[in-house]
Order: sequence, then structure tokens, then C-alpha cells
Amino acid sequence: MADTAKDKDVIDQEAEEVEVKEETTTTTTTTKKTSQWHKTRTTKTSATTKTTTLTTPAKLYGKDLSEYDDVDVESLLAQLSPEEITILAKEVDPDDNFLPPDQRNSYECTKEATGPLNRKQLIEHINKQAIETPDQPEFEPFVQGKVRGKKWVPPPRDARDIEAEEQIAIDMGEEYEHALNDATQEEIIDLAAILGFHSMMNQDQYHASLLNKGQPVGLGWDGITKSTQQKLFPMDPPNSTDVEESIKRVKDDDSKLIDLNLNNIKNISDEKLEQLFAALPQNEHLEVLSLTNVGLTDKTALLLAAAIEKSKTLRVLNVETNFISPPVIVKLVQALLKCHTIEEFRASNQRSAVLGNKIEMEITDLVEKNSSLLRLGLHLEFNDARHRVAAHLQRNIDRIRKDLELRLQFRFFNNLHRKSTRIQ
Repeated sequence: MADTAKDKDVIDQEAEEVEVKEETTTTTTTTKKTSQWHKTRTTKTSATTKTTTLTTPAKLYGKDLSEYDDVDVESLLAQLSPEEITILAKEVDPDDNFLPPDQRNSYECTKEATGPLNRKQLIEHINKQAIETPDQPEFEPFVQGKVRGKKWVPPPRDARDIEAEEQIAIDMGEEYEHALNDATQEEIIDLAAILGFHSMMNQDQYHASLLNKGQPVGLGWDGITKSTQQKLFPMDPPNSTDVEESIKRVKDDDSKLIDLNLNNIKNISDEKLEQLFAALPQNEHLEVLSLTNVGLTDKTALLLAAAIEKSKTLRVLNVETNFISPPVIVKLVQALLKCHTIEEFRASNQRSAVLGNKIEMEITDLVEKNSSLLRLGLHLEFNDARHRVAAHLQRNIDRIRKDLELRLQFRFFNNLHRKSTRIQ
């Protein structure tokens, strides 16, 4: 009985092991997809389906790129022969902008240098070679009027599109249709110009319609516009002012000489300019002095600055288009502080197109100290300098306007007071 019980237990254990093996044994189907970079493995079991993606690194000559990180490049290059280094240099383009182009490309000129570059001979050689090189023969000779090759024929349009275009109609009413049917071609062109249909007319027709001048004769819808004849204006006569006589009148303090214009007189010597500037402080009638494009230099401009400081009647000074440097322009603006009569100063378009931040700030500080300057002709590049100068000049103009209004009011009330006293 004991042996029979033991045999039963053994049989039961073996049956349990067989059942466990049957449960653990499953039907497995594996599908592998292999590409250059990825592997996809799909595993199907009786219970679940699992998909995993494995990323494989790129390879170079059968090895991963990470294996080349520890390679000593210098030692490998040292093992190469000069011929192998030359071959390697031809295959590699170094990304270095500091290398000249002849060392970056793979082309090597084996010809010996024939001497320095002669552009004239090079152009003559290229032209001669182009003339002497024969043209490539044509497979089919040219015959006038004969089409060579296949002529392009546009594909036929869809019948539905053609029918759709034919069915489009605009109902504008009997009144508008009657007016358009009876309108002439010129009236339709005027209407198109008013509606802004520029592509339906040329430039002459459009401007003639806007200005109501009447349409040009013979143009119509298919007319070709012609270039408008340029208006020829006569050249401005040269400045005929006698420099020596003007200097003499300034010295003599001529009461009739109020405006002296020496613009565009280029043959004024430095000696004559020095005489003119020396006579300015004693003159009490000259108000406007224009010295545009007369070849003023720093030497003569400094003499002008000294003369401005002592001037008593000068209101407008123009020294544009000369050869004055920025520091000397600062000297001229500084001289305006001592001359309280100058209201307008112009000195743009000098030898140096850009004054610079330092010079502009100095000019701005000097202008803000000037209470009589109303207009300044200088090109200031920086916004800060422009805004500050414009704001200060506007304040000067407003102050003078208010002073003038007060004077007029004082005169008005003074006259009223005199009239009232006379009546009494």
C-alpha cells in the first residue's frame, strides 16, 4: 500500500511537470527586418505580441564610428608616404577660409609659369581661340521657313471649362448696357482710367484721362506710347560778381551792399579771401554772406571764424560744398556764440561726409548754448544729436515769436494810449 501511494505521488508530480511544460511551451514566430540603421523584431506568442526597435549606429569600413574616436590621426598620417598624402589631399576639401583657393581644390596645374599676368594678351588669346575654334556641325541644316524638331502644340482644353466661360454673363441693366454700346473708344478708355484699369491702356492715355486733356490721336487700344520729349532748360549763367570790387565795397562799408553772393566762383585766391575776412569786422551793413563752392580750406575757414566773432550785422552765413574739416566746423559753430546776430548757418557737404559722434556731440552742446541761432544746415547722423538740435532751434523760434508778439502788443496799446490822451 505504501509503495502504491508513492507510485501515485510520482505519477502526479510527473503530470504536473508535463502541464507546466505545456504551459511554458508556446508557438513563437519571429520576423526580423534589417536595414542600414534599424532592426525591427516582432515576437508573437499565444498570449501577447511585442514589437521592439533596435537602433544600430552607422558604420565606416565595417566599424562603428565610435571606434575611431581613440585613433591617433597624427600617427596614421606619419605612416603615409608623400604620394599617399597627395592623393588624400585631393579627395579632402578642408573647410578653412584662410587657405587660398589653389590649396583647397583638387586641381593642380602642372604647367610652368610664363611670366606676370598681361590682361591685354590674355583677352587677345581668348578671342583668337574663340574665332579659330570651329563650330559644331548641325545635324540638320538650317532652311528658312522650315521647322526643325518637334513643334509644341498646346493640349486641347476641356469642353466643360469652355462651356463655363461661355455661360458667364454680367447683367448691368439696360441703362448701362445701352451707354456702353453707344460709347466711343475714347470714352471707354477714360472710363478704364477712372476705374484704375492700368493694364488696358498706355501711360499717355492714362494721364490724358486723369488730366482731361483728350486722348492722343491715333493710339486707341493697340497704340504704342512714345517717349515724352525732355524739356530743355537753359544752363544757369556763371556768377558774374566781381570779387575785387566786392571786397572793396566791404572795406568801404557800402550801405547798399547787404547781400554778397560769391557762390561757384572757383578762382578766388586765398589772399582775396583773407582780405574779405579781414574787412568783415568793420562792416556794419552786410547781412548775408554766401561762400558755396569757392574752395574754402581749414586755413581760410579759421580766419572766417575769427571774423564772425567780431561781426555786428551778419545774419546768414553759407559755406556749403567746400573743403572744411569737422574740427574746423566746430570752431565755426563755436564762433557763433560770440556773434549774437547770426540766425542761419549752413556748412553741409564738406570734404568729410561723416562728422562722427564726438564732433556731432560737440556741435550739439554748442548749439544748445546759442540763443540766437534759428536754422542750422548740417547733416547729423546720430538721432540724439538731431533731436536735441531740432528741439533747441524750435525753442529759439518760439521765444523770438513770443517776443515779437509782446512788442506788437506793446506798440498797439501805446498807440491807443496816445490817441486817448489826444482826445482828452
